[in-house]
Amino acid sequence: MCGIVGYIGKQKAQSILVEGLKRLEYRGYDSAGIAILDGNSVFSAKAVGKVVELEKKIVNQNIDGNIGIAHTRWATHGIPSGINAHPHCDCKGKIWLVHNGIFENYQQIKQHLTEKGHIFKSETDTEALAHLIEDLYDGDLLEAVKNALKIVRGTYGIVVFHADEPNKIIAAKKGSPLVIGLGTDETIIASDVSAILRHTKQVIYLDDGEIAMIDNNGLKIFNSDNAEITKEVSEIEWDINQAQKDGYPHFMIKEIFAQPETITSSIRGRLLVEEGKAKLGGLHSVAEKLRGIDRIVLVACGTARCAALVGEYMLEEYAGIPTEVDYAHEFRYKKQILDSKTVVIVLSQSGETADSLAAVKEAKEKGILTLGIVNAVGSSIARETDAGIYNHVGPEISVASTKAFTSQLAILSLLTLFLGRQRDMSLVTGQRIAKELLLLPEKIKKVLELDDQIKDIAKKYSKATSFAFLGRKYNHPVAFEGAIKLKELSYIHAEGFPAGEMKHGPIAMIDENFPSFYFIPQDSVYEKNISNMQEIKARGGKVIVVATEGDEKIKDIADDVIYIPKTLEMLTPILATIPTQLFAYHMAVLKGLDVDKPRNLAKSVTVE
Repeated sequence: MCGIVGYIGKQKAQSILVEGLKRLEYRGYDSAGIAILDGNSVFSAKAVGKVVELEKKIVNQNIDGNIGIAHTRWATHGIPSGINAHPHCDCKGKIWLVHNGIFENYQQIKQHLTEKGHIFKSETDTEALAHLIEDLYDGDLLEAVKNALKIVRGTYGIVVFHADEPNKIIAAKKGSPLVIGLGTDETIIASDVSAILRHTKQVIYLDDGEIAMIDNNGLKIFNSDNAEITKEVSEIEWDINQAQKDGYPHFMIKEIFAQPETITSSIRGRLLVEEGKAKLGGLHSVAEKLRGIDRIVLVACGTARCAALVGEYMLEEYAGIPTEVDYAHEFRYKKQILDSKTVVIVLSQSGETADSLAAVKEAKEKGILTLGIVNAVGSSIARETDAGIYNHVGPEISVASTKAFTSQLAILSLLTLFLGRQRDMSLVTGQRIAKELLLLPEKIKKVLELDDQIKDIAKKYSKATSFAFLGRKYNHPVAFEGAIKLKELSYIHAEGFPAGEMKHGPIAMIDENFPSFYFIPQDSVYEKNISNMQEIKARGGKVIVVATEGDEKIKDIADDVIYIPKTLEMLTPILATIPTQLFAYHMAVLKGLDVDKPRNLAKSVTVE
């Protein structure tokens, strides 16, 4: 899995495909490849490493073909290598395809085809589909692909061409995103709109089970029942300039510093301050049904799950609705007690997270109301859920999520306000939350002014090999998220704990070489946090503390203090997480690491 680009049109495909791959580099990958149909022959090249390594192999090639496919691979089956890189082909080198997803029954298919004389070169599951299409091919590529997809089991976003059908390209989707860009006399297929934007903003999003054929007669799309259908053409809302660094050394630091604006975008037009309410247009169609729910299940993975854990506190304390948080990848595999008064809310930055999408489908299968909190308009989760709320923060290019995470917290605050005012939340409480939300962008700016101080703290602890991140109540999920960021970016061992849990085992790890990053704002658990921190200090541990402005007492205990402005307890995580983002960023830079594309990670995880 990772990045797919396909092209058919009147221009030379080579430069368009390579440029598209570069637009997808932020997703994380370990190898890249390209295949272009030039006349009746196919030119292909593959390289381990960055797209620039692929460029070196094709820079002096004179490839005139105007149909081709390209891919950046994030290894699932087989180590990163030229042989395992996509595109893959059949025995005769005529059928070429790229694939995101996983075929679960590829071993059986491979064994069956090997017995029939097919010769496999790679360790991948993808190559099995190329040979299967070859085995079923009888002069019609579309029919062969349709029949092959009936046999494979798993998830896929694929783009395929055949050297004997030189003016045709096939794309199909199930559980892995594919979008078709409609240009003038050209069509671009990609796993992400960022690869399309330079050429067109007019796109069609494929849904699961759909197959598209582009040839000299135009575009045809077929559904899972093999019926030709007409799809709505959407317009991409953001432009290519939003995916530039704008003078910043990395996308991540740009996105951290964009958070005053992204929080503003997330709440813009959604607050009725005098009424103490949130106006969420995306929930209008289900507003009355939401009034009757008595249980919420928040489903997410990774950083989005940390946001969900904060949301659990918000929704129970202010909306009065029992709430639980599930790992998306476990949701389907345990017995769920769901009824008509339960709502399942899925959080996903990309809107394409395979585990989260599977959870949506499981809930819908049981007739449960589903909502999505996603950033990507037109994404699979956005289309699959019954209703939802968009983040509206623009593209997040860095693999490690920053602005999308704080936006998710802001959206959960709005949702809490919306549901709380449907119930017992008073006007005064609603107004107070709404007013504080409006103040957040300016308070975030004050935290960002501490960047140099946080950089100095990172230098001080740059030799540490392990960290503990600790917090209580609203900030214990922030501790989890802080640990995730440090691990993702700097590859330093870090663990997040609820601070009260420290004495129940983890404190055994503490010594002068194992620093702790503590969240101790002046909130309802302030004194408890102070006591927990004293336990760390008594064992020689170094402590970095995120504290509320004006708290001089904390200086007597902590080794380093980072002050954030005072806000409502429920909104503190939005401010408290920013120092951890900056800390992780500077730790990674000090180590000379690739901040925007950490090793082994992908931006959009489209396999289970």
